[in-house]
Amino acid sequence: MKKIETVNAVGHVLCHDITRIVKDVVKDTPFRKGHVVTKEDIPMLLSLGKEHLYIWEKKEGMLHENEAAEILFEICKNENMKGTEIKEGKIELIAECDGLFRVDVNRLDAINDLDEIMIATRHTNYAVKKGDKLAGTRVIPLIIEESKLEEAKKIANGKPLLELLPYRKMKAGVVTTGSEVYHGRIKDTFTPVIINKLKEYGIEVCWHKIVDDKNEMIIDAINEIKDSGAEMILCTGGMSVDPDDLTPGAIKKSGAEIITYGAPVLPGAMFLLGYFNDGTPIMGLPGCVMYSKATVFDLVLPRIAAGLKVTKRDISRMGHGGLCFSCKVCTYPRCEFGKGAL
Repeated sequence: MKKIETVNAVGHVLCHDITRIVKDVVKDTPFRKGHVVTKEDIPMLLSLGKEHLYIWEKKEGMLHENEAAEILFEICKNENMKGTEIKEGKIELIAECDGLFRVDVNRLDAINDLDEIMIATRHTNYAVKKGDKLAGTRVIPLIIEESKLEEAKKIANGKPLLELLPYRKMKAGVVTTGSEVYHGRIKDTFTPVIINKLKEYGIEVCWHKIVDDKNEMIIDAINEIKDSGAEMILCTGGMSVDPDDLTPGAIKKSGAEIITYGAPVLPGAMFLLGYFNDGTPIMGLPGCVMYSKATVFDLVLPRIAAGLKVTKRDISRMGHGGLCFSCKVCTYPRCEFGKGAL
């Protein structure tokens, strides 16, 4: 700590707060500990009676908290994020588009294992909107050894710690299976739910086929929608293990490779995911998707909408945190459902 004349303080770091009190008008703290004095600050400081200031002496190999925060921000961000103005050594990362937010948790943990550095984030694989807060970074002390930030950069290894993947504009098709719907005995109440869910991710349902419980009809409907240019196909009805439920077999016979039939998620255990050779995803949706606010479909859909290919391992890792409590007032996604999977 060093005492210097205020007029010579530009570029130096305050090591104490400076308050301003004007009777019956204002009482605040215009300059806080850690503030870097600018040329524009000098007149106000002098008006507050501060002819001298106590500042930190900058030493080789040491960084001010604001400089360190800038480095952490650069380590974290990808091109779809922006940073807030630095405040007391903290920068928050904000989404610049709707998309899927992902965290490299292993590298995040390794950086947070370093002393005097912290990065706090949302859960990985979180669907976010433009303007949402994604993460916050700061160092703990006012001044930190530069070598610690170099170690953090080494762990990051030149690749963003966080990524925000924008949703792709996709065209989807729906195949509704069931003799009761096909023959008009009941109304199709499933497809409107799907349309609303897809709309959240900018996905448009362009094709819809209602078919009987017959293998050939289901296969033909899938192939017709696929050949029409669908970038995602969703099948409803006939997804249980009853003898009359033919949808899983029909999906396989349509030419798709089945990634999984069954998921360790409740609701949603009877979920099916497959891919055609050209990468087009096809899903078999269990009935719970129609009446439950949050299901396995809500965990998988954002990833596919962001252009990721979901693997068997991705699905099997959803078991940890995959239990929905079916709360009377659903707050998903602001709850623990689906947050255990990395």
